[in-house]
Parts: sequence; C-alpha cells; structure tokens
Amino acid sequence: MADKLLDIQNLSVSIDSKQVLNGLSLNINKGETHVLMGPNGAGKSTLGNALMGNPIYQLDSGKILFEGEDITELSTDKRAKLGMFLSFQNPLEVPGVSLETFIRSAIQQKTGERVKLFQFQKELKANMELLNMDSSYASRDLNVGFSGGEKKKSEILQLLMLNPKFAILDETDSGLDVDAVRTVSKGIEEYQKKQDGALLIITHSTKILESLNVDYTHVLVKGKIVKTGDGSLVQEINEHGFEKFLNA
Repeated sequence: MADKLLDIQNLSVSIDSKQVLNGLSLNINKGETHVLMGPNGAGKSTLGNALMGNPIYQLDSGKILFEGEDITELSTDKRAKLGMFLSFQNPLEVPGVSLETFIRSAIQQKTGERVKLFQFQKELKANMELLNMDSSYASRDLNVGFSGGEKKKSEILQLLMLNPKFAILDETDSGLDVDAVRTVSKGIEEYQKKQDGALLIITHSTKILESLNVDYTHVLVKGKIVKTGDGSLVQEINEHGFEKFLNA
C-alpha cells in the first residue's frame, strides 16, 4: 500500500535543553505496521511524544506531515481529532470519570457527532470480551485501582473503540505477564484487520510481536535510525541484541 500517511522530515527534538532526536526521518504508509526498537535512552518514547505534540518536548527543527498536512505546530487535541493515537507506557488514573464515559466522550470529540448509545455499548462489550476484561471495568473510574495489565488492556480497548488512522503504542507490553501480553497482542491484531490503520509499535520485547504482521523494523540509536529492515530484523535483535548497531 503506497498511500503516505505520516511523513517525518529531519526531526530534531530536545527536552530540558538536551537534544534527544537528531534529524530523524521516517515515512509510514496507510495499513503498515512499523516497529521501533533500540537501547534505553535512544529516544523511542521521545519520538512518540513529539509526534503527538507533547509540549514538554521541544521541536528544534524538521517537519511532521500527516496525510499531507503540516501538523508540526498543532496541539495534541487537534492531532487526535485528525486520527492520531498514543498509548502510554504508564496510563494515567482519572478519578471521577468512568472508562465507558471517557471512551464515549473521546469518540464524540473525534467525530463531532453524538454517539448512538446502543451501538456503542454493543461494540464496547464485544471489545472487552476480546480483551478478557470484566464488564464491571466499564463503570469504574478510568484506570483507578486497575492492575498494570488491566491498564494496558484499557489502552487497547480505547484503540479499538476510537479506531484511529495512526496509533503509536509505547511499551504497551511493559510489565505484563505472558497471558496479558497474548491478550494485548490479540487486541492489536484486531486493529490491524481494520483497513488502512497504521501502527508504530515502540517496544523492548519481541513477545508482543510474535502474532503480528510487521512490515518494517527500525533500530534507533542516539536519536537516529541506524538500521531498517523487515520483520526478520526483530528476530535478529532478539537473538543478538543491539550491540552491532551501537557504533553504526
């Protein structure tokens, strides 16, 4: 599929006056799944946050184009409305707002239309069953008292319900046991089935990728992509680590 969705051009980003990304360029087409791997401190999470417009991260130079539109200066909420989504490493707790209400409100903000309650609840129930989530979590305050695994399932539930054009999954498998990784991976696989949806999966582990179709794998070292390959590069990294790429 050759329809360009995201075009990152020579992106340099700093935080607290320290440069983290150094002239990074990357293209992601509709329907593609890209995996971003690299050693700690390489800048993987910085890229995800910069793409979503987190104001903590200072964009020093470069451009971000989404479906041909320059979004470099757009706020996070406007990027979300265009169809971008970021799953957090450590999902926030939001007391006083239920998981169901949060998702319904997010959909309304994205579409600008009133949500049809019956259809919404039907889809919510089906996706919660897919993720092995107890239905009672829908009425609980967002992530409050959730285990680490349930917080990550909550993020994937939001992904499935919002159905964004482009999703960044930042260490979604972090801290999960084997069964939870399989469940989260199943949710991501379900998203992949939806036409044109693109993924950037940021991860240290390869377990979450085992059942997923990966189009491109990128290795990030010191703020630069030093190697790009297909899904087989994941296995190479799994077997040999990042050492051979550190001085690339």
